[in-house]
Amino acid sequence: MATIKVLRAGDRTATPWLNGGGVTREVAGFPAGSGMTDFAWRVSLAEVGAGGPFSRFEEVDRVITVVEGAGMALTVDGTEHRLAEPFRPFAFAGDAATDCRLLDGPVVDFNVMTRRGRAAAEVEITDHQRELRVPGRAELLLVCLAGSAALGTADLRLERFDAALLPAGTEDLLRVDGVAALVTLRRLG
Repeated sequence: MATIKVLRAGDRTATPWLNGGGVTREVAGFPAGSGMTDFAWRVSLAEVGAGGPFSRFEEVDRVITVVEGAGMALTVDGTEHRLAEPFRPFAFAGDAATDCRLLDGPVVDFNVMTRRGRAAAEVEITDHQRELRVPGRAELLLVCLAGSAALGTADLRLERFDAALLPAGTEDLLRVDGVAALVTLRRLG
């Protein structure tokens, strides 16, 4: 059986955006070492310091979740969506024309991107103890978004923005003292 891979926040490198509006830190991606044009799935945290247009990602589906700050308004193909509450995932097409307006200062957001036909993701936010069972043909990325989280049988503790990638078949007890994202990732095709 594969082991749990721990991904510490302090080990991530910040990558500035081309438009200068913020920085991104990749949490995990598949396949390992893939770039922005050839990933099947990619999960990241972004520090957004200024509004502006989002980069377009052809054939990519996105889920974005505000985790810090007053929020943002995303205009996706001409329709505005206010993301003013933290920890509420919002799904949209990465190839849609998308513009961001910050509501009241900088934000940190959590991004999940999957390439259509190659991967699919489900994003769930949790703030309580629960059993985890990773289904076959899937992986589960657990990301602590606030406070801390722990996996019982693995005796693993995650602090803010730390993550753990759990392989198919993993069963464990998750304890959350804060907020965590559970991202179920399935490879397609």
